Amino acid sequence: CATFDQERNTGQRKAYMTQEEGWDRDLLLDPAWEKQQRKTFTAWCNSHLRKAGTQIENIEEDFRNGLKLMLLLEVISGERLPKPDKGKMRFHKIANVNKALDYICSKGVKLVSIGAEEIVDGNAKMTLGMIWTIILRFAIQDISVEETSAKEGLLLWCQRKTAPYRNVNVQNFHISWKDGLALCALIHRHRPDLIDYSKLRKDDPIGNLNTAFEVAEKFLDIPKMLDAEDIVNTPKPDEKAIMTYVSCFYHAFAGAEQAETAANRICKVLAVNQENEKLMEEYEKLASELLEWIRRTIPWLENRAAEQTMRAMQQKLEDFRDYRRVHKPPRVQEKCQLEINFNTLQTKLRLSNRPAFMPSEGKMVSDIANAWKGLEQVEKGYEEWLLTEIRRLERLDHLAEKFKQKCSLHETWTSGKEELLSQKDFESASLMEIRALMRKHEAFESDLAAHQDRVEQIAAIAQELNELDYHDAVTVNARCQGICDQWDNLGTLTQKRRDSLERVEKLWETIDQLYLEFAKRAAPFNNWMDGAMEDLQDMFIVHSIEEIQSLITAHDQFKATLPEADKERMATMGIQSEILKIAQTYGIKLSGINPYTNLSPQDISNKWDAVKHLVPLRDQMLQEEVARQQANERLRRQFAAQANIIGPWIQTKMEEIGHVSADITGSLEDQMNNLKQYEQNIINYKSNIDKLEGDHQLSQESLIFDNKHTNYTMEHIRVGWEQLLTTIARTINEVENQILTRDAKGISQEQLNEFRASFNHFDRVSAGHMHSYMYGSVSLMPHCSAPQKRNGMMDPDDFRACLISMGYDLGEVEFARIMTLVDANNTGVVTFQAFIDFMTRETAETDTAEQVMASFKILASDKSYITVDELRRELPLEQAEYCISRMTRYVGADGTTGALDYISFSSALYGESDL
Repeated sequence: CATFDQERNTGQRKAYMTQEEGWDRDLLLDPAWEKQQRKTFTAWCNSHLRKAGTQIENIEEDFRNGLKLMLLLEVISGERLPKPDKGKMRFHKIANVNKALDYICSKGVKLVSIGAEEIVDGNAKMTLGMIWTIILRFAIQDISVEETSAKEGLLLWCQRKTAPYRNVNVQNFHISWKDGLALCALIHRHRPDLIDYSKLRKDDPIGNLNTAFEVAEKFLDIPKMLDAEDIVNTPKPDEKAIMTYVSCFYHAFAGAEQAETAANRICKVLAVNQENEKLMEEYEKLASELLEWIRRTIPWLENRAAEQTMRAMQQKLEDFRDYRRVHKPPRVQEKCQLEINFNTLQTKLRLSNRPAFMPSEGKMVSDIANAWKGLEQVEKGYEEWLLTEIRRLERLDHLAEKFKQKCSLHETWTSGKEELLSQKDFESASLMEIRALMRKHEAFESDLAAHQDRVEQIAAIAQELNELDYHDAVTVNARCQGICDQWDNLGTLTQKRRDSLERVEKLWETIDQLYLEFAKRAAPFNNWMDGAMEDLQDMFIVHSIEEIQSLITAHDQFKATLPEADKERMATMGIQSEILKIAQTYGIKLSGINPYTNLSPQDISNKWDAVKHLVPLRDQMLQEEVARQQANERLRRQFAAQANIIGPWIQTKMEEIGHVSADITGSLEDQMNNLKQYEQNIINYKSNIDKLEGDHQLSQESLIFDNKHTNYTMEHIRVGWEQLLTTIARTINEVENQILTRDAKGISQEQLNEFRASFNHFDRVSAGHMHSYMYGSVSLMPHCSAPQKRNGMMDPDDFRACLISMGYDLGEVEFARIMTLVDANNTGVVTFQAFIDFMTRETAETDTAEQVMASFKILASDKSYITVDELRRELPLEQAEYCISRMTRYVGADGTTGALDYISFSSALYGESDL
């Protein structure tokens, strides 16, 4: 059995097979397809069962006992099946179904995997598959169009019937039928009175399908087997359902098919007769045209008039080749086609029982063959004649072309040679160029001798062309004579140029020797002048009178060498005069360039003049520098006198301030008064610094950068002065902070003195040696012998030792906590002020947030909030407004209008809230 087209899924297990289609037993049918098959197969079965006065409602239930299945087979086959079993037991049902299946197999249908038990059990898939097998065998298998199988025959029938209709293209039994136009076209093709096809629209598939279903059921007795909505809404309608329904149309229109077959037979006979007549006419026409072409062509081939030139004969050969390539091949094809048409025509006439064809007189195949044979004989003779004539002219053209080629090569080589030999380029050339020209001329003489053979060949070819009576011999002779005359002239010019080159070469050898001697003497003299000019223009930098005096002595020694240098210059310029004399005497054009040096006599003269001009200028510059250095020395001494006084004064004041700040014998107020006096004295000393700045500016403007009369620079003085101002200001601030701390925290003067003594001890810097400032190699304060680290600062180790000495028992965690208090920025040092703050926190009583809250609560009469009026009544105006502007609104339930939250405000004062 042939394989049935696979459903939507392939590769499933083997299912039952019929002659032309397959059915997958285990395949899960698409629900839409199963629905279409149930409806279509049920309607198809009922269309036959109604002839026996019965029908089915449920296809898998009503065939389970086998009775209606056997009845269906009897109706569609017209044959009687074995008598069915009347019992209602399962085995009776199986027996009846087996009788039906046996009958199907007896009709040549091989059933695989379909058993009676599955039909009796109501297996929907197997039941549908069995009904499809019956439909194929009894409704579709007998359909045959041009020897095609059942399915292809039915498809071909549908394609032919619907071919003339617009928007219809039947390619399969599923999506080609979705718009309903194919079904309407089938009906209209056989019964145009039932449907007006021109009014159907492709965009109304449901309307088209319902029209076809209703017309088929009403007028063609074809029951409605499909639902229009199911077909339209299914991406791919069920193929079996469509084939079943379409096969009903095929059987309904079977009578019309017989009439169409008869008409086709008549048309076929007439078409054969018309084709035979057409072949006869074409043969007569082709034969006449071919014979006429042969008659016109033979005289052209018999014309043997020879041409005078190779080009004309080649044109004849090209025309003959065109004839062979272009004109004859179509005629050969026509002759062959004529014979084929004649034989085909005779065969068709014989097969269709017609008499044989007899062409007109003189147009028989044999007549055409004889004419063609005569054409080919003339053609062969014409070709042989063409080749003979071409070979005859080819030799003459070869000699003429060879003559032209050799003449062209010779003329190309000689082009410009006469002008080259006549040049006077050696008159202005240097010795090296003369020698190069001489070598070049010798090479030309060798090349000239080598071309002698070519000239002789040209003459020999010209003579042979004359002997063979070449048609353009006059041109050949004129060209040959011109070449021979030019050759003789080249020989004469070559000898003349050699003589001139040899004479000029000897003169240039003498001039070249003089050039060399000039170069040897000019180069060292020029170098001497370059060095002298460089020294005379040297931008010297001196810093003392001794250095400028050394430069003046060297300049005087240079001026003593100038007379001897002038003698060397005169000797060098004499060589150039001798060169000019030789050139003028023998008419030699000098290029003005010495091949051995880039120096010219003019360069030597110009540079000598420059040296003489620079000598007095150098004298003047040196004298001016002497005067400048004397003025600079006066400025150095003036600056040093002041700096040597101010520097020590600043150092002394630094030491005195250190003594005052470290003194713990007096009160803080006494220290403050002493420091204020020092501050006023320092301010009054500022005029001395300003005067020194003025002297320093004058030194800078004079570009004085060193001073051997003092170790102090202006930068040292500035830094020392700034440090002095900073130190006095910082010391005063420290004392003021100590007074504030003492007064605010209740610390006694004795406690502060104790704190200061402890800090000073562990700071390791003596009170008389406070942080000297170093700049470069100069110190504004003498170095102390004790270890120096910082001014008023302790590192963590010293701070730890200080606390231990004061009785603190410190662990690592506790010390780390204390360091976060005294060194919040993590600088690695503890200042005296931070030390004092820490010690006062440890020893003095301090306010807390709770204490401030309790105070506010007293002012608020024990309320959780305070009003603006209460603040202004109880506090000074400035403090009251400060609190009002920063307190937030009280949000408690017991608050009144304008109530303020003093609790959050108090917490914020001690960093305990985000206020």
